[in-house]
Amino acid sequence: MNRIKYAPLFLAVLSITFSGFSQEEKVEEKQEGHTNQNKFRQLYDEFATPNVYRTASGAPGHQYYQNTADYEMDITLDDENTMLYGKETITYTNNSPDALGYLWVMLDQNIRAKDSPAKEKNSSEFAPITPAPSFVNSHMKAEFDGGFNIKRVHKDGQPLPHTINYTMMRVEMPEPLLPGKSFEFSIEWDYLINNHTTNRGRSGYEYFEEDDNRAYVIAQFFPRMAVYNDKEGWQNYQFWGSGEFALPFGNYEVNITVPEDHILDGTGKLQNRKEVFSKTMLDRYEQAKTSFDKPVVIVTEEEAVANEKMNATETKTWEFKAEMVRDFGFATSRKFIWDMMAVKVGDRDVMAVSLYPKEGNPLWEDWSTLAVASTLETYSSYTFNYPYHKAISVHAKSQGMEYPMICWNYGRPDENGFISDRTKFGMVSVIIHEIGHNFFPMIVNSDERQWGWMDEGINTFMQYLSEQEFAKTYPAILSGNEETYEKYPSRRGEPSKMVNYMKGNQEYISPIMTNPEQVYQLGNNAYGKPATALNILRETVMGHELFDYSFKTFAQRWMFKHPTPEDFFRTMEDASAVDLDWYWRGWFYTTDYVDIGIKDVKNYFISSNPTTEGKALLSRYGIDDPAKDPRSKDAVYLLTEDSEDFEAAMKNGDPLDQAPKLREYLMDNFTQQEIDVMKQPKHIYEVTFNKPGGLVMPIIVEFQYADGTSEVIEYPVQVWRKNDSEVKKAIFSEKEIVKMIVDPKAETADVDTANNVWPRENTSSEFESFKEGKE
Repeated sequence: MNRIKYAPLFLAVLSITFSGFSQEEKVEEKQEGHTNQNKFRQLYDEFATPNVYRTASGAPGHQYYQNTADYEMDITLDDENTMLYGKETITYTNNSPDALGYLWVMLDQNIRAKDSPAKEKNSSEFAPITPAPSFVNSHMKAEFDGGFNIKRVHKDGQPLPHTINYTMMRVEMPEPLLPGKSFEFSIEWDYLINNHTTNRGRSGYEYFEEDDNRAYVIAQFFPRMAVYNDKEGWQNYQFWGSGEFALPFGNYEVNITVPEDHILDGTGKLQNRKEVFSKTMLDRYEQAKTSFDKPVVIVTEEEAVANEKMNATETKTWEFKAEMVRDFGFATSRKFIWDMMAVKVGDRDVMAVSLYPKEGNPLWEDWSTLAVASTLETYSSYTFNYPYHKAISVHAKSQGMEYPMICWNYGRPDENGFISDRTKFGMVSVIIHEIGHNFFPMIVNSDERQWGWMDEGINTFMQYLSEQEFAKTYPAILSGNEETYEKYPSRRGEPSKMVNYMKGNQEYISPIMTNPEQVYQLGNNAYGKPATALNILRETVMGHELFDYSFKTFAQRWMFKHPTPEDFFRTMEDASAVDLDWYWRGWFYTTDYVDIGIKDVKNYFISSNPTTEGKALLSRYGIDDPAKDPRSKDAVYLLTEDSEDFEAAMKNGDPLDQAPKLREYLMDNFTQQEIDVMKQPKHIYEVTFNKPGGLVMPIIVEFQYADGTSEVIEYPVQVWRKNDSEVKKAIFSEKEIVKMIVDPKAETADVDTANNVWPRENTSSEFESFKEGKE
């Protein structure tokens, strides 16, 4: 099957146009004016005016700036009482052109405070039947209080005035912080760590009753500086739970004190490896640094099981330094198994690392570190070489969360040791996704608090590409315990996976360009739909070469910077010369869906004799006798089978025999040699395509012929630019068309395929049934 992009006709054919017939009759009745609602209108009204900070091309401007925050921290984890104690000194540098009268600090743990308003942000009601565990957890358990206890805010021992407003704290400085200057101050705090399996959260601990141990994944554990930028000033939008984090880059020095028998890793380079590693661990670590094909176990399962029983009372401090990161996270437990392998990224070696308890095996020892390594390679090939020295995957029940160089991921065998395909692929996918977040937004540092799709959607798109690459590198993953797969069964990314959401109830669908706190279905809105949109953009609209070049340009322009959605949109167009305003507007700013169908097909036949329809048309222009009017001298008439003038012989006859005037025109104006190479259409069709879904998209049509051959034609999206509801295409074919299929490979997320086929198949439309409430 051939595929022809942007071909308006099957073949070239002689056509004669009469300028005197080209004007429609004038409409005398005056109509009201209207604003430009064309789907192809420019996005100037939606976009901010380019300036010295952000250019019209989507690149940082010549005066682009970003402030920085450096941290020195001493952290103590009290395992017995599940408390975390911290002291930090923050050095905040003002690189903006503005004098700052105060600083804003984020206190995200306050969402877990006993009186947190986030607990009442949604409506609630009773169900007639409620499982006892749900009823107890929802209505009878004592309320957990895990907010920050800010004990002291000071500079050089002198208290600083500060005001806490829910998850934000305003710190007053003795005098405004001028451009180019830094301000150093300190905070002391503590908080009660939550059990993330019962008191849900992005970090906390899991308690293992059988061996009386905990595995900690700790993040948002310290007061963090908010972002000040050219778009909003201070980004001090409160943390309500869905919108994640906007953070400045900086350097970190963090000392973490934990029980002596704990295994710990986190953001940054470990500074005292010889003090916290045993001689055996050091030897294994050196082996791992040169193992590029498989992980080397640093702490074995047998050693981890022995550690579970120690319950040390002494402590050990792990020291880390990290440069140019936007956050810090760590994981610690005496239960952890630890493995590593090296990955070649550009001209550097990077360590792929996994931490997991025995409960994760054999799943984790088989796949976790391989997934980390593959993800670093794939993401680097599409964006930029991963700049950090390691990437860590930590096993945590029911978790999927990311921080610089470290993330936590779910997936373990059931109580009988069985690993379902869903569990295996779910684990590998979440590892790819969370490791991928090192690129978006840990390095391409978008504002997650405002635009969830910029990290989740872009990253889910990249996850899809990485999953497919992972299966090519490690095909054994496709052999499941329940079935064997032809390719990696990605949950999101393919257009067909988005159909049910896009055709759903519009009352519960929001545009992608919506704050995460205000959407109804965060997974579909921030992850699935933008990932699908980018996949279609790459596969169908732009093509791999143009998309990949533009996408890499965006990533490299904005690595270690703070891009906005407009910077992404503009860069993709700037680097490709593809006008995509229509695409951003439809997919990102509206909830329109794709539904393109074949409304009507007419089969035309040629005649040189004035037909009844032709005479009626000519009479509108004052031509009552076509034979005597010079404007109709060379006229060719088209008629359908239901025309009064149709003759059965026309169906199989030569068009030139049916239209002597057309033959005469050819003989008078072309040489016989020119006529011999002309393609002479034996079949003429007029196809009407309609678009009830609203989204404009290219029209991809497969034409099947009577001789058993077929080809795919793609009409450019611009075909809709002057008629937003339906368009007609005249098709001249040497072969008889027996079937037409719109979107034959399900490339566009078309929500109703019943209207995609001609002749119309005798099947009820699932979408129509859905709209009528029959489903």
